[in-house]
Amino acid sequence: MPPTLASLVHHSALKLTVRAGEERLDAPVRWAHASELADPVPYMEGGELLLITALKLDAEDPEAMRRYVKRLAGAGVVGLGFAVGVHYPDIPKALIDAATDAGLPLIEVPRRTPFLAISKAVSAAIAAEQYRAVTAGFAAQRELTKQALSDGPEGLLLALAGQVDGWAALYDASGTVVAAAPEWAARRAARLTADVERLRERPAPASSVVAGAEDRIELHSLGTGRRPRAALAVGTASTLGTAERYAVHSAIALLTLTTERSRSLHAAEQRIGAAVLRMLLAGEPDHARTVAGELYGGLLDAPFRLVVAEVASASAARVRAGAEGTGESGGAPDTAPGTASAAVLAAVADASANGDPLAALVDVVEAAAARSGEALLVVPYGERLVLLVVDGGAGARACAEYAAALEAGRGAAGREAASGEEAELVMGLSAPAGPIAAATAYKQSEQALSVARRRGRALVEHEELAAGSVLPLLADDAVRAFADGLLRALHEHDATGRGDLVASLRAWLSRHGQWDAAAADLGVHRHTLRYRMRRVEEILGRSLDDPDVRMELWLSLKATSMGSD
Repeated sequence: MPPTLASLVHHSALKLTVRAGEERLDAPVRWAHASELADPVPYMEGGELLLITALKLDAEDPEAMRRYVKRLAGAGVVGLGFAVGVHYPDIPKALIDAATDAGLPLIEVPRRTPFLAISKAVSAAIAAEQYRAVTAGFAAQRELTKQALSDGPEGLLLALAGQVDGWAALYDASGTVVAAAPEWAARRAARLTADVERLRERPAPASSVVAGAEDRIELHSLGTGRRPRAALAVGTASTLGTAERYAVHSAIALLTLTTERSRSLHAAEQRIGAAVLRMLLAGEPDHARTVAGELYGGLLDAPFRLVVAEVASASAARVRAGAEGTGESGGAPDTAPGTASAAVLAAVADASANGDPLAALVDVVEAAAARSGEALLVVPYGERLVLLVVDGGAGARACAEYAAALEAGRGAAGREAASGEEAELVMGLSAPAGPIAAATAYKQSEQALSVARRRGRALVEHEELAAGSVLPLLADDAVRAFADGLLRALHEHDATGRGDLVASLRAWLSRHGQWDAAAADLGVHRHTLRYRMRRVEEILGRSLDDPDVRMELWLSLKATSMGSD
């Protein structure tokens, strides 16, 4: 405890006597200051014990004393020490009455007690308090370090909660509570998600204070990088003291070291993951399982899905999506935008602000997998990101949630006439597979990624490709160019008015080469139709008896008709 007026009054060497304001002697004293100015208030900071001899005061004037004492109390002076036997043999009644009315402690200082002795006593008490705080802080640091080494972050939080006589909670990069002490604090900490998300938007290190109805909470970001890796919340009934502040700072340092160490371990794990992925794609599942060991072995024991993600130009995606119109089949991800968690929505907003959607995706999926205890393999693969997630697990659901939130945001941006070359994330998801079929799963995810890029979708699952139609794929510019080139001679022939070869070819192919049915559709004789089909063969130099030729012509007709719609 810092020195108080009561501790000074009880100091046997000072011989001080209380003459007014006995009920406020528990006020802490920040310093003892002597001043004979008629108005020392401009030089006060608050919390001082002011020592005077009334050299320049009319201490017997009641009105002057009321004004003097009122200004001192208003400036935060906690007490007034009056030296008797110097200019006044006793404290004048006017000053005693004014101090009593204002509730300001008035202390009589005997002539044999110099003001310097009081200042020394205050200074010694402050120094002793600071020493106790530093000692307690070092003891707290040792205890926190011991708990961190033996029981990890959970043990550290429990020790910190005891040190500050409150509670503590740890948040991951997505703003989700991962540990809290005591256990009931997890519910309290979960209500601070929005405050943690705002803290994450600021460069680390950053801190903020949240004043609640039941406690006072300090939030601190953890990590040394541009983007905080985690956050610490500390809740107490009142403002932290010096010793408690040392404990919090020690916890921040230890948790930051933990996150940085975790980052180094994560990089090493990622290199192992890259080796495992290369072996799987090379068709060496046994070697991959051996290298994976306990780290990724569990992931290879159950069906998994491969996710390939990359960043595409938003404007190019909009052009492709607009060109394909509504003909593209396949719905949005299974997770509806409204079900996306607050952490996922925050990650989407963070990716939009920082321009790094791949990093935001990793944060979301890793946090989800960690909470469920799932194994997860994340490997940068050139400009792409490859993830192995448990089929039906939290990681796969997090990908779907993230994609749904992205598409909801893109829909809103589209209504505001979005423009520019901002980056947009696209993902392809394979069908469930095992280690022996990893190469096939990778090819499936690449195919799904290609379709997602073309459709302007955030996520496409490989199962959607077979469930839809191949016809929308004909909207590709290369396919249209091929179709235009193949049918150009027929269109030029029809433009001269010498016959309707294109329409006749379409009718004949749609009727699977049935002459009577196709002729009836056209309203011509079947011999006329036979003549036109011979002209088609002559002009194109191809035989309609060849099924490949018929297929190419039919697809070309469909592609050109889609382009003219």
